[in-house]
Amino acid sequence: MSSKAKQSQKLLLFRLFGSRLFGIGTLKIREILPFQRLTKLPHSHHAVIGTATFRGSAVPVIDMSAAVGYPALTREEQEKASIIVTDIQRQEIGFLVRSVQQIIETDWKSVMPPPKALGTNAFITGLLDLDGDIIQLLDVELLLAKVYPESLDAQDVVLSDLQSETLKSLNILLVDDSQVARKQLSDVLDSKGISYHVTTNGDEALQVMLREHELGHPIEILVSDIEMPGLDGYELTFDVRDNASLKQPYIILHTSLNSEMSLSYANQVGANEALTKFDADELLQAMLRGAAQAG
Repeated sequence: MSSKAKQSQKLLLFRLFGSRLFGIGTLKIREILPFQRLTKLPHSHHAVIGTATFRGSAVPVIDMSAAVGYPALTREEQEKASIIVTDIQRQEIGFLVRSVQQIIETDWKSVMPPPKALGTNAFITGLLDLDGDIIQLLDVELLLAKVYPESLDAQDVVLSDLQSETLKSLNILLVDDSQVARKQLSDVLDSKGISYHVTTNGDEALQVMLREHELGHPIEILVSDIEMPGLDGYELTFDVRDNASLKQPYIILHTSLNSEMSLSYANQVGANEALTKFDADELLQAMLRGAAQAG
């Protein structure tokens, strides 16, 4: 690779309540629809206001304001609202927002991590300063986990004794800015008694890799999110591959986007594999492929 990996990010900006601006990556978005008549869903979460018809399929629609703790949109406000149809974690979900503003282009280097004081229940993965306005990037994975808590149930994956022992012998690093994604990754490995390191961003991950290398037990499997503030998964992969002093790990990039473009670019920057979140069996099988290559 002759030049540093750089992947620009387009963000759709919208409003939920008051004048505050929120953002979501456009790669997650399938379409933006005007509000339409919804079919009610019985016994659903209070923020799920019904289903919309999108390209012949019924898509659940979540009032994003209600889901993150703001007042739900009134019936009159809904009539002027928009539905953002997204493709996240292998499912189509519609989000009702008060108003769609514009699309901007930035890069993950410009995105700041949220203050720790916000706590673990804040639906924010990053902040972006746009001409003095602070854009809050929504943690859609956390939002979906609150609305559909069953999605966090640990998946039971069967491994042979040999496969379990193989993974237990590896030095594994997990990297993801989403607390929900970190929990999903951790739960899978914890259930099999597999030890690992975990960080919330690419900068911390690189420091862990350098430290582990100096201690004489380098990271052998790196599982990293792609979309992260600061050093994103693409740039982390590039920096690892560009560091001749590091023992090269097997790199698995992980994304909530069901996007062939994202996965293709992951291979271009040096990742061994790229997976769409979240399938526990696929992840463990990818790690086993990495173990075979390391061996």
